Amino acid sequence: MQRETPEGGASRETRGPDGFQRLWTPHRMAYIRGENKPSGSESGDGCPFCRAPALPDEEGLVLARGKTAFALLNLYPYNSGHLMVCPYRHVADYTGLDEDETAEIAALTRAGITALRSAYGPQGFNVGMNLGSAAGAGIAAHLHQHVVPRWGGDTNFMPVVGQTKVLPQMLGQTRELLVEHWPQP
Repeated sequence: MQRETPEGGASRETRGPDGFQRLWTPHRMAYIRGENKPSGSESGDGCPFCRAPALPDEEGLVLARGKTAFALLNLYPYNSGHLMVCPYRHVADYTGLDEDETAEIAALTRAGITALRSAYGPQGFNVGMNLGSAAGAGIAAHLHQHVVPRWGGDTNFMPVVGQTKVLPQMLGQTRELLVEHWPQP
């Protein structure tokens, strides 16, 4: 949606006609189309969430490990600091989690929010799960909770016009900073 500015030029709106703010991520289209995308339908090497904990933390982008769940950076982030919390067990549905997994996912989510606040000072967060491909889960077979830090004006013209996603840090640097700010149990 475009509108005229007082100077007569066009300005991009970040809200659609329904009033919702949009976070545009055209860089994710290759991923959505399935290009080089693991399905995650099987546990083990085919699932990135089963594979990541077996790697060194730096290589797997792992931020923190618990007994039943872990936190890692999203390889295709919406914003700097976009992290996910996953159970180690390959399970698709939230109702399939046991009590320990449910509690640890909540605790790691809280710790992730604390670390992001300390490291980046975001103005808000989007936190949630997409359960099933119809709900938007890219890897539906292994549930994962997203924690996306948000700032006013964090959507801009670069992804839409320039087909460029501006992230001020490399993922490795983001990982180091968040590990430094991660609360200790």
